Amino acid sequence: MNQEITAPRTPLHQFTVPLSATRRGARLARLIATEQLEAWGLPLDPARLIVAELAANAVVHGRVPGRSFRLVLTVTAHGVLRVEVTDPRGESAPVPRDAPPEPAESGYGLLLVEELADRWGVVSGPTPCKTVWAELELRR
Repeated sequence: MNQEITAPRTPLHQFTVPLSATRRGARLARLIATEQLEAWGLPLDPARLIVAELAANAVVHGRVPGRSFRLVLTVTAHGVLRVEVTDPRGESAPVPRDAPPEPAESGYGLLLVEELADRWGVVSGPTPCKTVWAELELRR
């Protein structure tokens, strides 16, 4: 995991949407991202899986009643797709780990993001928020 956030280089495309911090909002994040990726002519996977995991984490771990989370998709001129999910719980940053402490049905989301993304990280702010981001190299 990389703790630094870099501004997207020369965005070719950018899409931003606020979503309710509910299971429905997380599901909508995945569906909306899928439509946006298709509109841009980009491969759907693994990007939509990353969106699904980051949105689910925002709803489960970053939820504050009455506050939404934000999904941002950016494609740069250098062929990078950046997925950002911002939630209002900046004090609750994800901690990287090798595996859940014991066998469980959940707790594998960030391990999946780590495996699928070329880079990912967390940045604090603007207060009280945090942004979890992941990048995919589109030209491999």
